[in-house]
Amino acid sequence: MSDVAALPGQPRGVVASGPATARAVNVLAPNPSAMTLDGTNTWLLSEPGSDLAVVVDPGPLDEGHLSGVVATAERLGKRVALTLLTHGHPDHAEGAGRFAELTGTPVRALDPALRLGDEGLGAGEVVTVGGLELRVVPTPGHTSDSLSFHLPADGAVLTGDTVLGRGTTMVAHPDGRLGEYLDSLRRLRSLTVDDGVRTVLPGHGPVLEDAQGALEFYLAHRAARLAQVAAAVAAGCRTSAEVVARVYADVDRSLWPAAELSVRAQLEYLRERGGS
Repeated sequence: MSDVAALPGQPRGVVASGPATARAVNVLAPNPSAMTLDGTNTWLLSEPGSDLAVVVDPGPLDEGHLSGVVATAERLGKRVALTLLTHGHPDHAEGAGRFAELTGTPVRALDPALRLGDEGLGAGEVVTVGGLELRVVPTPGHTSDSLSFHLPADGAVLTGDTVLGRGTTMVAHPDGRLGEYLDSLRRLRSLTVDDGVRTVLPGHGPVLEDAQGALEFYLAHRAARLAQVAAAVAAGCRTSAEVVARVYADVDRSLWPAAELSVRAQLEYLRERGGS
């Protein structure tokens, strides 16, 4: 068995529905896969003693899951007052419209096409509901509309797909861009240094207890992969598929299509900087 404490970010291990911090409860969606890991983590957030809650990423359009999120809130004596989206991928956002019908809540997101209501989300904005405070952190790169949410009272950050609880994420080229992604990782790392963030509440996988360690691992991993891609190009690889076959030879082939998206983003990054 592996030593969980020695893994990047110190993941808690088992992914399950239930409390994660004093203010965050996970409701795990039933959509496990190679890309979604154990499934989508739908986060129910509320200030202790408040009867109002915020839901981040309702998840897929699965009636049982969406009803389960509402039921979880009701068991805790909460009413969902607001829905937020980290980004627009279907495993996070497809159920938002139906969830809004079930709860009567607005849906706020960076992308206007995903919003239900008049308000969006902007960098540095502070969202407050029932005494709960969430700070909006722009983290583009995985997608152009990716956001994270800083939960200062718990020393936590909700990262969507920007940082996962296990493994690493892809840069979804052409919408996602590697330069922006690296900047986002550095921005999140600064929260661990300057703002007391210790815990990552990811969109997939287990909670991470060592946010700074996770961010440093992600940055090191990206630097290593980029060097591998540059070496593959120098060795004669000309297409993204050729680079994937060389650099990701040890990765399950079912993940190669996603890896190719990241490779395209890396090739673009190298071209922009005169590296290929």
